[in-house]
Amino acid sequence: MCNFISWIEYKDEILYMTDRDLETSRGKKLLRDIGFEDIAGHGAIRSFFNIPNGKGTRKESKNFSTPDNFPQDIVRDVKKGLFTQYGVALQILTPPALAEYLEIEQSALAEYLKIEQSTLAEYLKIRHSAWAKYEEIEQSALAEYLKIKHSAWTEYLKIKHSALAEYEKIKHSTLAEYEKIEQPTLAEYLKIRQSAFWELAKIKKNRVKAWQ
Repeated sequence: MCNFISWIEYKDEILYMTDRDLETSRGKKLLRDIGFEDIAGHGAIRSFFNIPNGKGTRKESKNFSTPDNFPQDIVRDVKKGLFTQYGVALQILTPPALAEYLEIEQSALAEYLKIEQSTLAEYLKIRHSAWAKYEEIEQSALAEYLKIKHSAWTEYLKIKHSALAEYEKIKHSTLAEYEKIEQPTLAEYLKIRQSAFWELAKIKKNRVKAWQ
């Protein structure tokens, strides 16, 4: 996975993506295709700017201790707060601003975990129940086979595979239901987290001296 922030040096240009790019029709389509998790990576940059595979020099850094680690264009856009969809850079915040951000972030994280853990527990409960049902059927069929042996082997396998297929169906259905709840909940947490950070980071006094 690429670091925030990533960029590609290609034909004497520094190419990277900001929120402005995601507001275009091309950016919106790219976001739908690859999702938030990969939007900060080199693959997204390559796709958005039509950079051929193997061309350009990939660069990235997650060290925000000094602006010198980034091209000046990126430094300018960090100060403008144009990366709200890509990640956070806690090193640029002053201690008071960081404390304010962490308070918001921890509250949002707690809410996400509460929903995620509840949903996961329900998924595991149904999955374990389905597995117990499968084992009950399989063991019963095996016991019947052992009584009759060879002539019953085909019947045993038939029952076992049918029961296992039913278990897998329940497992996948339940997992899909879990993901349907968990993924939007995670997206909401990340949205709150990144929005809180960049609202603070856009204000000059909230940034450490090197980033002012």
